[in-house]
Amino acid sequence: MSNVRDWPGVAEMNTMTLLALISLVAAAALFLALTRFLHAISRELERIGGTKKSDYGNPASFLSKIRLGVRAIEVQTGGLAPEVIKLNGGLTAIRDGLGAIDNNLGGVITAVSAQGPK
Repeated sequence: MSNVRDWPGVAEMNTMTLLALISLVAAAALFLALTRFLHAISRELERIGGTKKSDYGNPASFLSKIRLGVRAIEVQTGGLAPEVIKLNGGLTAIRDGLGAIDNNLGGVITAVSAQGPK
């Protein structure tokens, strides 16, 4: 038996209790960090999404201007998809044709090499 005495009034803490307390502290730290960073993100978005007076005196949100610009890009590039599909079809035909030319040239080189020098 050990000569170490128990402290009076202090209950024995088993491993499971200790792990549970450490997990609780870690979860609380995680939630505090998450809250802090979400608050920082919210502040930054509020700053970006702020309003300023437009040329006509009406307030205009920066985020609405960004949304409008992204929508304009989407509309202007919307017609590219069908053209890209056609272009891919044409390039596939060119690739197949170049493959056939490569095979033919390979055959020609083999035939010329087989003749040897005269």
